[in-house]
Formats: sequence, C-alpha cells, structure tokens
Amino acid sequence: MTRPSQEQDVLGAHMERLGRNALEASAVLSQATSAVKDEALARAAQAIRAQADGILAANEHDRAAARAAGLGAALLDRLTLDRKRVEAMAGGLEAIIRLPDPVGTIAAQWQRPNGLRIQRVRVPLGVIGIIYESRPNVTSDAGALCIKSGNAVILRGGSESAQSNAAIHCCLAEGLRGAGLPAECVQLVSTTDRAAVGYMLAGMTEYIDVIVPRGGKSLVARVRNEARVPVIGHLEGNCHVYVDRDAEVRMAEAIVLNAKMRRTGICGAAETLLIDRAGVATHLEPVVRTLLEAGCEVRGDEIVQSADPRIRPASEDDWYTEYLDAIIAARVVDGVEGAIAHIARYGSAHTESIVTENQATADRFLQQVDSAIVLHNASTQFADGGEFGMGAEIGISTDRFHARGPVGVEQLTSYKYVVRGAGQIRP
Repeated sequence: MTRPSQEQDVLGAHMERLGRNALEASAVLSQATSAVKDEALARAAQAIRAQADGILAANEHDRAAARAAGLGAALLDRLTLDRKRVEAMAGGLEAIIRLPDPVGTIAAQWQRPNGLRIQRVRVPLGVIGIIYESRPNVTSDAGALCIKSGNAVILRGGSESAQSNAAIHCCLAEGLRGAGLPAECVQLVSTTDRAAVGYMLAGMTEYIDVIVPRGGKSLVARVRNEARVPVIGHLEGNCHVYVDRDAEVRMAEAIVLNAKMRRTGICGAAETLLIDRAGVATHLEPVVRTLLEAGCEVRGDEIVQSADPRIRPASEDDWYTEYLDAIIAARVVDGVEGAIAHIARYGSAHTESIVTENQATADRFLQQVDSAIVLHNASTQFADGGEFGMGAEIGISTDRFHARGPVGVEQLTSYKYVVRGAGQIRP
C-alpha cells in the first residue's frame, strides 16, 4: 500500500537533485567565457563522432521498441538516426561555436542629462527545462544552445528515445568536463516516469526559470495548461502554401512538393495547399498531380476534387489538421484576400508561403499574414534556425512575446540594465 508513496518520494528526490544541481551549474556557466563554452561544444562534437557506433546501437534499441509498440511512420522517422544524422549533430555543435556569443553584449546604451550612463546588457535566462518527444537530435541541439547562451538545462526526452538521448547526453557531459565546466550544466531526467513532467511544470518553480516544449499538440497543450513558469513554444505547425494566379507553374510544383514531402514529420511541413481561383485552369491540375505522383494523399474541396479522381473529399476538420504525414488538404480561395482569410481562421501562426511573380501581391501577403515566419517563393521547410543562419534551434515559437520564430542562442537570453553614475542622487 505504501509503494506509490515511496515511488513518488524517490522521483521527487531525483527531480529536486536535478534542480539544485542546475542552479549551482548555472552560476558557473553564466560567468564562463566564450572560449570555454566553445571548447565544451568542440569536445562534445568530437565525442559524438567518436561514439557514433554506440549512439546508433542505442537508437536501434529505441527503434526496435518503437516498432514493437506500433509507432507510426512519421514518428519513426523523427526517432531514427543514421550516420548522416549523427554527423549532422556534430556539425550542428560546430555551427553553434561559430555563432556570436550573445551573453554580455550591449543591446543599447545612452546617457541621461544627469550624467547616468545606462546599458541594456544580454544575460542568460537561468535554468531552462526542455520537454520533447521522439527526436533524439534535440538532446544535442538543445544542450548545445543552452551551453552557448550560458543557461543550465534540464532535458526530459520521450520514453521512445530514452536510450538514444542517454548516449548523446554522455557526449555533452564529456565535452563540459573536458572544458572544466560542471557536467550538470546539461542534465537529463533519467526516469521515463511521466510524473517527472508534472514536477518540471509545477513542482520546480524555485529552480526552473522557463519551460520549452517540443513535441506534439497534446504535449504542448499540457505544458501550457500546467506550467507555473513562463513557456516558450508553439502549439502546432499547421503550415500553408498559397499558389497565386501569377505563380510560375513549375516553381509552384517544386515548392509545394518540397514543402509537403521533403520531410513530412517536421513542424515546417506544409499541411494545407491554397490555390487562387483565378489560377485553377492553369495551376491546379499540375500541382496536385505532382503531389499525387509523389505518394501524397490529397483531400480537397469540390473544385480540387474535379482535378483528379484520386483526390478525396476534405472535411472541415482537415483545414485545422497538422498531419505530420504524406497527406495535404487543398482548397480554392478567392485570391490573396481569400488565402489571408483562410490562414487567419485555420492556421496556427507558424509558417506560411506564397508563390507568385507579382511583387505587390507577395508584399500584401507578407505584411498581412500574422505568422511567425512568412515566405515568398520558398518552401515552408526552411522554417528552421539552421536555415536562417542562426545555428540549431530548440523549436519555432508562435508566441508573441519574448521569442518568436526560431528559438536559437539569442532567444535564450534576456537582459538587464547596467547603470553607472558618479554620485547622483534623486532630488
């Protein structure tokens, strides 16, 4: 009868220990020089390459368990590592090394008439809690971004990637120790007990300064509902591509195909295709045929269905759906005004693209669509910090405060005001 209570006590002690360790490590890391932080990242990249076989073996263990549990194809793709993806993790750490260190930079400075000199200086957020699912590369990306930005971090990955996450975390810890920093700068919640998430959200407010969720809609919704500290994150990526009447047809085909099918399981994958009514005769059939021939299921309104008998009817729910699979909803709209209105009603404020050769139409779309990322004549799959030249990112924030869009090194800092005087007192 006492076992549940005992288990809760053990979990609570584990989470408390992580929190205390993170606070102590944060005090050290926040004062570390750029050279020391970069050395830690370089050593971690070396460790990832040296331990690639072990990482892949751990990942195969996770994938075997996931297949046995009936995990879907999209989630299996997110979970899967191969040598190219392992090398990409190591390369991602080295890309972060090349980024400017935001900590200590002066964002603005001015002097008051009374002689006070004021500076707004970037500082780390403190201790960050990151809760994520499936993708083991998040362990590397998130840990590295937090090291670079001077933040201690507590990582809680999904149970489906537990072995992979642990193997990657060992490389980060090795890099930190090699640079003379506490290994506790990056900690991994070792238990797969889901109650650990509850502790991070509501039971560790004295330790954790901000929570970043990266995962499916249900995870992010839970974080937003239960967190007792600030949250940086997006609810879902219901991304749109609008093909305008003035789009170049072959460009539209290429962009739509890439936006949907390059990797269907990422948050920047297009989920809805919008076609200008004035371009139906010229653009609809070739664009949807390209998708169908690539193995994508198309669910369309009546006009879209008329373009090909393989197209299934779309329901109202389809316009809201983030499939994360080889499925796309397609609808005919009344010009750019109709596209803007559709996105405003059904979109998740993540990433939207317009394909058109009309600059005025493109400018209107870019100005009026209120999403974190808007693109002209480019695939939504560019919704990625690395593609923006920001290095790896923890995720794409759809919030309208603090951080919006790719959450990279700079977005993991805040600021303080440093005021220097010469004996001034306020009259």
